[in-house]
Amino acid sequence: MLNVLKHPLLTHKLAILRRKETGTKDFRETLEEIAGLMAYEITRDLPVKNITIETPLGKCKTQELAIDVVLVPVLRAGLGMVDGISNLIPTARVGHIGMYRDHVTLVPMTYYSKFPDNLPDAIVMVLDPMLATGGSSTAAIQILKDHGAKSIKLVCVVGAPEGVNRIMKDHPDVQIYLAGLDDKLNDNGYIVPGLGDAGDRIFGTK
Repeated sequence: MLNVLKHPLLTHKLAILRRKETGTKDFRETLEEIAGLMAYEITRDLPVKNITIETPLGKCKTQELAIDVVLVPVLRAGLGMVDGISNLIPTARVGHIGMYRDHVTLVPMTYYSKFPDNLPDAIVMVLDPMLATGGSSTAAIQILKDHGAKSIKLVCVVGAPEGVNRIMKDHPDVQIYLAGLDDKLNDNGYIVPGLGDAGDRIFGTK
C-alpha cells in the first residue's frame, strides 16, 4: 500500500523544500505545488459515473466524480498541503485534527478534531508533510475510523521507513503516498535527511 511518487518536477521541488536556505515564502509555495502535483496520482483511482451534458454544439457523454473527497490536515503543518489539492478538487470538504508530539515520549497528543458529516461515504485524505515515527498519523487515522471513515489515504511529502512500517502494521487498509522515502529517524525522532520542522518552516516560527 506504499506509493512513492516519481516525477522530475516532484524531485526538483522536493529539493527546494529540503534546502536549508529556502525561506518561508518559497517553502510554503513549493509545498503547495508539491501537494498539487501529488494530487494527480492520489486521485487516479477515484470512482466516476457516466453523465450526459450539453456543450455549445450538442450532447456529450462524459464522466464526473462519483464520490465526495474530504481533506483532513493534521495541524499545523498539514495546512500547507490543503490549497494545493483543493485547487484541483474545489468541492472537497475540509476537516481538521490538531495534534502535537511530546518531544520526550514522542507520543502524539490530540487537542482538537472537527470533521464534515460525510466521512463514511467519502474518500478521506490525511495530510501531513512528514511521516516520521508514524505515531501522529496512526492516531489521526484511528480517530477518523472512529468517526466512520472507511476509505482513507495518507498523503505525506517525506517519510521514514519506521513511520511507513508503523502505518502498514496498524492500518494495512490505508494507502500511503510519499514524494520521498528517506533513510531513517535520528535519536530525536526526526527524519534524516528530511527537511527540518515543516510547521516551523511553513509559518516562519523558527
